[in-house]
Amino acid sequence: MARNVVDDPSEDVVANARNDRAQKRGPFAGIILFLRQVMLELRKVVTPTRKELVSFTIVVLVFVVIMMALVSGLDFGFSALVNFLFGDPTIAG
Repeated sequence: MARNVVDDPSEDVVANARNDRAQKRGPFAGIILFLRQVMLELRKVVTPTRKELVSFTIVVLVFVVIMMALVSGLDFGFSALVNFLFGDPTIAG
């Protein structure tokens, strides 16, 4: 199971961002601040274990197969309905 990481309270994050924004900065300081914040957020990322990764992959693949079957069924159904209502265009009459 993935380890729990306690995130900073959102009020503190907002307050820190406002303080950083309020300070006068040069043109490259904003880029540096952004990169620093990105690195701080990336440190919070938790890598899933192999077991979790396999189970997540299976769940996604099963969901995709179910959705493909649903969309295919609707496609065939609507196609049959249109052919019933307007006739089959492949039959020359």
